[in-house]
Order: sequence, then structure tokens, then C-alpha cells
Amino acid sequence: MCYGRCARSIGHCLIWLAVLSIVANILLYFPNGETKYATENLLSRFVWFFAGILGGGLLILLPAFVFIGLEEDDCCGCCGHENCGKRCSMLSSGLMATIGILGSGYCIIVAALGLAEGPRCLNSLGQWNYTFASTEGQYLLDTSTWSQCVEPKHIVEWNVTLFSILLALGGIEFILCLVQVINGVLGGICGYCCSRQQVRTWNIPVPAYNYSLPLLRCNLYILLLLICKTLY
Repeated sequence: MCYGRCARSIGHCLIWLAVLSIVANILLYFPNGETKYATENLLSRFVWFFAGILGGGLLILLPAFVFIGLEEDDCCGCCGHENCGKRCSMLSSGLMATIGILGSGYCIIVAALGLAEGPRCLNSLGQWNYTFASTEGQYLLDTSTWSQCVEPKHIVEWNVTLFSILLALGGIEFILCLVQVINGVLGGICGYCCSRQQVRTWNIPVPAYNYSLPLLRCNLYILLLLICKTLY
């Protein structure tokens, strides 16, 4: 297994996930494509925590570019050993993956809190508040209560959909970064790419055939025959 190739694949996946997280977070600021709710600060407070832009976005892009940079199989090495430098790069990629774990974890927590509290909306009494905050997330299972939010229109569906997307994207990013931590540690211990084994030529000395041994045996045999003939 090539650990460097695995890290690059994870990096490419993380870039797309980070872009989707940023887009989902930006859409939360514009319910139904309208900007007045953001300018008048009438959105859910968790929208302003930048879960998708910061946590699932920028903090994921940083390690992702590091993983993709491992494609440059060019490394100066250390102490005269080229493979040592590649091991260090794999270990450093594992450390960078921890940044992605923190970012994706932040995205997951904020998205979950945003889902549990619900959107800020104008209720049937003409008040702007968190209508579903007291339900502890139970409103998610009872869609008939969503009509309590009068304005913005379909704000519950908007928030639930986008926060759910952020929650799912953050979960996938968390798993991929965790895999890269393990991959980086194994790559640092086992080597950059275990399939690239150096071929070593062993010079096994071949003993020369000693032609004097048969001649010595023959002489001993003749000597024994002479001794026996003399005795008998």
C-alpha cells in the first residue's frame, strides 16, 4: 500500500467537501435568496459562528493542500537518508490532519446546536424569537409545527436542510482526517510507500572447488593398500 497516494486522495476529497461546506454556510445568510434578514440580524445566532466557512471550510483546506503536496515525491531527506525525509513528511501530514479534525468537529457541534435550537423567526404572535428552542429538537420529528414560523417563509426547511448538510459534511471530513492521522503515522513508521522496496543485491561468496581433496583421498587409499599388503 502506498501511503502517499492515499493521502493525496484524501486531500482531493477534502477540498470538495470544504467547498460544499462554505457554500452551505453562505446560503444560510440568505433565506429564500433575500438579504434583509442578514442585514437586520434576524437569523439564527449559530449562523454567525461560521461553522461551514471556518470549521468545515478553511481549517479543512489547509491540511488538504498539504496532503496534495505529497504528490511531489521530491524530498531532501535527513542525515543522508532520502527516505527519512519522506517519513517526516508523512508524520507532519498526520499532525496537519489534527487541524482538520478540530475544524470538522467544530462544524459538527455548531450544526448540531443549530438544528436543536431551530431558526429565529417571526411567529404567529408577531414576535421574533426562537420558537422551537424549548422543544429540545423534537420539532424536527413533527413537521406540522413548522408552520408556526411565519417569516421568513420556509425558514425551518431552509435551516434544517443546510444545517443537516453541514452536519453530514463535517462528519465525513472528520472521518477522512482521522484516517489520515492513522495513514500518516503508518507512513512515517513503515515508510513513504511500502510498495517501493529497494532491491538489494547480495554478494554471496561461492566457495571455490578444491581440486586437491580428491587427490589427497586417492593418495591415502594407495597408502592404506601398501600398508595392508606389507602386513599380510
